[in-house]
Amino acid sequence: MPSTTRRRFLRPAALIGAAVLAASVTACGSSDTPSAATSSSASASASASASAAAGVLTVRDPWVKAADKGMTAAFATLANDGDTDVTITGVTTDVSRAEIHEMAMTDGKMAMRQKQGGVVVAARSQAALEPGGDHLMLMDLTRPVRPGDQLDITLTFADGRTQTFTAVAKPFTGAQESYAPGHGESPMPEMSMSPAS
Repeated sequence: MPSTTRRRFLRPAALIGAAVLAASVTACGSSDTPSAATSSSASASASASASAAAGVLTVRDPWVKAADKGMTAAFATLANDGDTDVTITGVTTDVSRAEIHEMAMTDGKMAMRQKQGGVVVAARSQAALEPGGDHLMLMDLTRPVRPGDQLDITLTFADGRTQTFTAVAKPFTGAQESYAPGHGESPMPEMSMSPAS
């Protein structure tokens, strides 16, 4: 019987101890002079924050369709490992002006157009930028984009953060899409195509 009573009192005591520990960790985190132990936690936290500030997306397989002039497009798979949705509202490059585009039905035909509201990458999910779907449109190229060229592309998010990634230019003829003036009237390219290696 004494052991049962003792067990009953241990649980609340353990809970109170855990609450006190959590409160002291929180207090340490906000202290101006953290101890060595909290210093390494603060560094890890700062590092995670810096990472989030740079953009919470992981950019997989980024590439650009090689083009001599005019327009082209960039593609990638964007993974959001965070707990909140991320909205991409803008894009810039040093070789052209750029916009986020989509394929949409216009006057009974599939056509490319600027995507209003940007691209939302849901929390713990991914979004594909691909031929025939959402993509990053590079317009008025200031120089040719040759196979093997590496382009820096910067995404701007709804909250003002930015993230830059590098995409490699590759030849691509699979979907026969056209990124030239009047591209808004071109038929929808086939989906799930990949660049020539």
